[in-house]
Amino acid sequence: MKRLFITGQSGFVGLAFERLREHAVAAHGWQLVTADSAYDLLEPAALDQVLQQARPDAVIHLAGQTFIPEAFRDPAHTLDVNLKGTLNLLQALQRNGFSGTFLYVSSGDVYGRVDPELLPISEQQPARPQNPYAVSKAAAELLCYQWSCNLPWRILVARPFNHIGPGQREDFVISSVARQLARIRLKLQEPRILVGDVDVSRDFLDVEDVISAYLALLESGQNGEIYNVCSGKEYLVRDMIASMLYLTETDAAIEQDPARLRPSDLRRVKGSNRKITQATAWQPAIPMQQTLLNVLADWDARVAAESAAQTRS
Repeated sequence: MKRLFITGQSGFVGLAFERLREHAVAAHGWQLVTADSAYDLLEPAALDQVLQQARPDAVIHLAGQTFIPEAFRDPAHTLDVNLKGTLNLLQALQRNGFSGTFLYVSSGDVYGRVDPELLPISEQQPARPQNPYAVSKAAAELLCYQWSCNLPWRILVARPFNHIGPGQREDFVISSVARQLARIRLKLQEPRILVGDVDVSRDFLDVEDVISAYLALLESGQNGEIYNVCSGKEYLVRDMIASMLYLTETDAAIEQDPARLRPSDLRRVKGSNRKITQATAWQPAIPMQQTLLNVLADWDARVAAESAAQTRS
C-alpha cells in the first residue's frame, strides 16, 4: 500500500484520520504512517528525522495554528507556524527525496467577507483575508503554488469550510453547544446555553466527508490547483442549535455571551463544491442530523468521563 503521512495527527482532523485508518483510508489504498517522535514545524532537523522514518508517498499538511482569536493575540507566531512551518516541511521533503503528492490544507476563511449576491463562493473568488490566521493560510497557498511550478511533485491546495464532528475542541460553536447540553442533562449546569452571534450562517461539513474529500484529491486533484471542500449548503447557526435541542429533547435558554462575539465575523457563508466534484466525483455523504447526533454522543461521553474523574478525585 502507498504510504500517507499526515501532519497534525493530534488535531481534530488528524484524530479522525486515525479513527478511519482501517476502512476509509485503507479503502483508498493508503497506509497511514505516524511519527515515532514529536516534532516541530519550526525545527528542520526534527522534520528530517520524522520523514526519514515515514518515507511517505503522499503528505497531507494539516498542522498549524488554527484558532483565530489566538492569531489575533499573536499574529507573528501564527505566521511563523503556518507559513514558515510549511516552507520548512516542503524543504525537508525535498532533502529526503520526496516525489509524491503534497496536499496543503488551507481554509475557506481566506476569502474573507463575500457579498451575498456572490454566493456560493467559488475558487474564482479572490482571496481577501480579514484576520491573521487567514493571511497566513493565503500566504502558504502562494508558497505551495510557487513550488508546484518548480518541482516534479503534484502539489495542490484544499480550502475546507467549517467542519464538525466528534473530537472537536469546545472553542467552536457546535462543539461548545454540544458540551453545554451534555452538562445540562447531567445537572452540572443551569439550563442555559451561552453563545456568540447565532444569526450567522455557515457551510458546515462532517469531518468524515472532509477526509474523503482529501483522499479523493490525492487520487485525482491536479497539480497547482485549489479546491473548495464544503457542503455547498448554508446553515443558520440558530437553526443548528434548535436541531440539537430537539435531538436531545432539552429545554434550555439561549443567552448571548459578549465574550464569544467576534467583531469580524462574516454574516453568511456558503461555498461551491462544483470544482472538486468535477475533478474527483467526490460528494458529501453524511446527513447533517447524523453529524449532530455524533457530536452530541461524543460530548455526552466526554462530559460523563470528566464528571466521573472529578468525583474520584
